[in-house]
Amino acid sequence: MKIKKIGLVSRLDHEGALEMTKSIIDEFSSVVEIAVSPNTAKEIGIEDDVIRIEAIEDMRNTGVEFLIVVGGDGTVLLTLSRMYDPIPILGINMGKVGFLVDTEPEEALSTIEKALHGFTYNEQIRLGVKLNGDILPPATNEIVLMTGRPAKILTTKVKIDDYELEELRSDGIVFSTPTGSTAYAMSAGGPIIDPRVNAALIVPLAPFKLSSRPLVVPADCVINVETTIPEKEAILVIDGQHTYKIHENHVVTLTKADQPARFVKSSIYRFYDKIQYKLC
Repeated sequence: MKIKKIGLVSRLDHEGALEMTKSIIDEFSSVVEIAVSPNTAKEIGIEDDVIRIEAIEDMRNTGVEFLIVVGGDGTVLLTLSRMYDPIPILGINMGKVGFLVDTEPEEALSTIEKALHGFTYNEQIRLGVKLNGDILPPATNEIVLMTGRPAKILTTKVKIDDYELEELRSDGIVFSTPTGSTAYAMSAGGPIIDPRVNAALIVPLAPFKLSSRPLVVPADCVINVETTIPEKEAILVIDGQHTYKIHENHVVTLTKADQPARFVKSSIYRFYDKIQYKLC
């Protein structure tokens, strides 16, 4: 299976990422059609008459078969949040840890060359998010609800399907996918979950009660979260990319998203290798 069209997105504030993006265009524009996101095209100075410029949201409909993301985990998360039905992502690591980006810069061109002759991909669940019924971007890693005022406790009610947990007093809560269990949730004391597990993780941040421990729940359940103390503002953050203010009686609803994140298999490192290789 020879790939006919690919997409390309770059981190915009990293000179090395922009140079890598130019190298990819120079190397492959003669053998495959390349669609570049508008912001990336503007930053590297290319025009629509030289190469296709397309919004990330439109790339699936225009036939892009996989999307190269040059940057770190943040660039990947932002890109995924803009796609309802994500195109498989091939990440080139120009960041630090790079847990979502398997390919190192020195391997980038050879990895892309191999993918152009056919590829497979993994699917990893995302969490759908609603605020008072309004649909927000889905989360690939986590949704964090935290106090809007430092050193002030946030009081919340959490309901799992029809069961209401005890009132939780803490600095906030992390609601994580298995993919995100190696990120903020892990730093807050949550367990690492294999991405193949169909689950969601609830991790209180600095809870007042010793009995408030991390909880693993089915990904298909419906989680409702409500702040209960008047005049205390909270903040909802999705994958570190999108921020919303939360007030008393606002309801955040979480459940498994309709469409998963997809990642091109491009590395010799499997999940458990990554834990040893990237987190130690």
